[in-house]
Amino acid sequence: MNSEIFDKAQSIISGRRLRAVEENERRIREINDKIPQIREINAELFNTGKELIGLIGDKNSNAADKIEKLRKYNLEAQKMSRTILVENGYPADYLDMHYTCEKCRDTGYCGSEFCDCLNQLCGKLSADELNKHAQLSLSSFDTFDLRYYNGQDRETMQRIFSFTKDYAENFKRDSKSILMFGRTGLGKTHLSLAIANTVLSKGYSVIYDSAVNILRKIESERFSRDSISETIDSVMNTDLLILDDLGTEYETPFFNATIYNIINTRLNSGKPAIISTNLDFEGIRRRYDDRVVSRIVAVYSCLEFKGEDIRLQIRKNENT
Repeated sequence: MNSEIFDKAQSIISGRRLRAVEENERRIREINDKIPQIREINAELFNTGKELIGLIGDKNSNAADKIEKLRKYNLEAQKMSRTILVENGYPADYLDMHYTCEKCRDTGYCGSEFCDCLNQLCGKLSADELNKHAQLSLSSFDTFDLRYYNGQDRETMQRIFSFTKDYAENFKRDSKSILMFGRTGLGKTHLSLAIANTVLSKGYSVIYDSAVNILRKIESERFSRDSISETIDSVMNTDLLILDDLGTEYETPFFNATIYNIINTRLNSGKPAIISTNLDFEGIRRRYDDRVVSRIVAVYSCLEFKGEDIRLQIRKNENT
């Protein structure tokens, strides 16, 4: 894992914890000012808390009994505080610490292991780094225009549009994978970018790039002196991988093996991918190993784009 990415992730999580503490302190001050009865309970809890700390490690025979009595007293006091909060129109947990990740309490660690929140944040930051030059903001579902399609093609594209929009809005880390195929200029890139934008807005990590760019980065790292594997790690672990223009890369044993490895590994780990290509099924069969074809056909939701090249239609309209 890139140390800069890791340090940035830790800094973000530390900031979350600091904000949680500051917000909790603000709420305590607010309630202490508005509800004197709770202020008195909080003061009493503070005092019994100090007493408990003093009893820890005390080998006196009565220490265990005192600790148990103080523990029960504190639980009753906390219960009373929650009841009073509700009676005054506040949520019962208003004075609890509210962490972004309750599992690790915004530390990034569960015992000696990295918390899922830290791993996911590192993945998102790595994906953002890879997406730096991707034009993710240029397309949305709102700007997809079905008027460029006619007759049966329009009905097909309406179904594809509805499917992809629903997919994006209901995306989960175990969503299905999608193959978008059809001639150039039919909207595959537009809808891929629209999905990426929607999924990113939900806080998931997304890597979007052309197949050739990703394969070149992986190849460069694979054969570098340092043997860094940041790109392949990010590609395998991101919540959603979008490979645009599959089939435009050079046909080499390394590229073909890497494509199979990416598709197979992500499917085996239950992670979705979206692949777009100008190739039809026969073209995919001629170009790639049977294992690639069988994995895609058997598991991916295959969407065949129909119609006439939208870019050519726009140029025609501009020239008339």
